[in-house]
Amino acid sequence: MAYEIRNPELWQDGELKIQWVAAHMPLLSALKKEFEETKPFRGLRIALSVHLEAKTAYLCKTLSAGGAEMFVTGSNPLSTQDDIAAALVHAGLNVFAWYDASEAEYDRHITKVIEAAPNIIIDDGGDLVGKIHTAFPQLLGNVIGGCEETTTGILRLNAMNKARKLAFPMILVNDADCKHLFDNRYGTGQSVWTGINRTTNLIVAGKTAVVAGYGWCGKGVAMRAKGMGAKVIVTEVDPVKAIEAVMDGFQVMPMRQAAPLGDIFVTVTGCKDVITSEDFLAMKDGAICCNAGHFDCEVNIRDLDALAVSHRPARKDIEAYELPDGRTIYILAQGRLVNLAAGDGHPAEIMDMSFAIQALCARYLALNHPLNRVPGDMVINVPAAIDDEVARRKLATLGVSIDSLTDEQHRYIYGE
Repeated sequence: MAYEIRNPELWQDGELKIQWVAAHMPLLSALKKEFEETKPFRGLRIALSVHLEAKTAYLCKTLSAGGAEMFVTGSNPLSTQDDIAAALVHAGLNVFAWYDASEAEYDRHITKVIEAAPNIIIDDGGDLVGKIHTAFPQLLGNVIGGCEETTTGILRLNAMNKARKLAFPMILVNDADCKHLFDNRYGTGQSVWTGINRTTNLIVAGKTAVVAGYGWCGKGVAMRAKGMGAKVIVTEVDPVKAIEAVMDGFQVMPMRQAAPLGDIFVTVTGCKDVITSEDFLAMKDGAICCNAGHFDCEVNIRDLDALAVSHRPARKDIEAYELPDGRTIYILAQGRLVNLAAGDGHPAEIMDMSFAIQALCARYLALNHPLNRVPGDMVINVPAAIDDEVARRKLATLGVSIDSLTDEQHRYIYGE
């Protein structure tokens, strides 16, 4: 076992967190029990780069129970929890991560995980996949395939695949119905506002919330803001999504028009430079900006830093930037994922579904290797049977039963 963590003595605090989420993740608990018996990952090394908090730790333990040798790092320097890293090390896993890692430290931790020559990669944002292709091409042949957790990572994968540079199959976990319909909408919607509320301790009702992006995550953020009494403005570049936002009852306008109106700004696009100098210059005194997209490039803090005459900590995870005219703009969690960098991420019950998909997709790769894909055809949708299995298992844990087609109905619909 190898590790590079901040403080191994924190393991008991981390273990308490893991036990709490395990009690609320019945799908993953059932898979852990199955994997202990069948050992689908026996002899395999799995490299994982996901936000390193309690729910991710339980996924790691589930895969380890299936026989995998786990090499774990975080996918964002501010979302790693040091007590969780310590708990995984105490459990015998290889962990390389700590909170608030510098860019060099973060890169070193990613590198250490890749140097293990993994057979399966579980990624969140694409850093592991990108690094192994650019810096360790000699290890690509060891990789059976991998799974990508988030929209940003899928954008990167699709670009690599289109350029025929993706060397092994990657399953697009984020695009599974049981992932984006629930994790992205309900998970992000709740956890973003939990992060904002516990960080600012301010009321949402009566304020104007500007939500940049109306994908599944943006829908959830806007829906929760509306539910808490905010007036909601949506900004979009996709005309179809913009119409959907209008039909859902939200105002829609360009960011330049929304900037002077908003009290709280949340970017959820997966793109860069969503809020820039012109927007900051138009904002109200006291405007709060935060990001719920994967990377810290949506709110251009360098632009704000260049405009400001000074900046200072205003509260834990809040930085105050003073503009020349005396107005102050607040940035939460350094522009990183507010729900994880300033909170505990998605609710356990939501991540139970997402991580069940991850675990089942990893098993699919292990049991169906080789998949015989060719360059340009390396991205794979989650098999429908996995989506269906997760949904049925989830309903069972909720005590919900549903109808099933009769043979005649099946023939009527499918012609069989």
